[in-house]
Amino acid sequence: MREGIDEPQPIGSLPGQMQHSRESLREEVRQLKDLGVPAVMLFGVPLNKDHEGTEAFNPDGIVQLAIQDLRDDHGDDLVIIPDLCVDEYTDHGHCGVLDDLGQPDNDATLEIYEQIAVVQAAAGADIVAPSGMMDGQVFAIREALDDAGFDEVAILAYAAKYATALYGPFRDAVDVTIVGGGDRRGYQQDVANAREAMEEIREDIGEGADIVMVKPAMPYLDVISRVRQEIDIPLAAYHVSGEYAMVHAAAQNGWLELEPVAFEHIGAIKRAGADLILTYFSRLIAEGLQ
Repeated sequence: MREGIDEPQPIGSLPGQMQHSRESLREEVRQLKDLGVPAVMLFGVPLNKDHEGTEAFNPDGIVQLAIQDLRDDHGDDLVIIPDLCVDEYTDHGHCGVLDDLGQPDNDATLEIYEQIAVVQAAAGADIVAPSGMMDGQVFAIREALDDAGFDEVAILAYAAKYATALYGPFRDAVDVTIVGGGDRRGYQQDVANAREAMEEIREDIGEGADIVMVKPAMPYLDVISRVRQEIDIPLAAYHVSGEYAMVHAAAQNGWLELEPVAFEHIGAIKRAGADLILTYFSRLIAEGLQ
């Protein structure tokens, strides 16, 4: 959802996807709900970005308003999951407050995450989804929610989030550029490391995560499968923007058929063990199941 627009804006690198206005989001979600999609995840693009991402915890920020709109429209019949991070809201593109060396300050960032969690819960979120991969984020958010009286709001932890090359189209969608051409390898996971994923997941569960997620999905089916074998709480997988964009690009060139490949991808993620799948193919899959 993008603040300050009146009509949905196409995202060039994500065919069929839009940056929505406040009203067009309501219509899009209504259609998805009618197709049987039970939940939506919300990301925001504010008019103004700053060093701390203050619009992320503004009670009148774009995502908080969207949560209220969707709660008014659907009551308890829709699960609303706002992304909990600051990269879309900062002028430097990192997932946290920066220290004097230009690197994320973990503890200062946790204080901001706590504020975001509480304003999202107050707006009507069912689940908050911390995606920043800061150490101790689940514990800090759980305490903040409980202290504010939102003990029933669940946490979907981005527990195994890899520093992949597949996020490019998403960054177009939310207008994120990491300052100085940097990256997030300092706090996201090494793409070659499968063992660390289990340690991160166990740690998040110990801190109070209700759901854990592996991101991306298709290149990490081995991780999804292993997690499913070793844990017994709900497991989510995120079929990310690059995975979606590659299938579309190949289909547009006539190299494959879009819908069968989309179903095969989502089926493979489910077969590997995911209970929940976040995907840009939601509408296509839902329509194909009608």
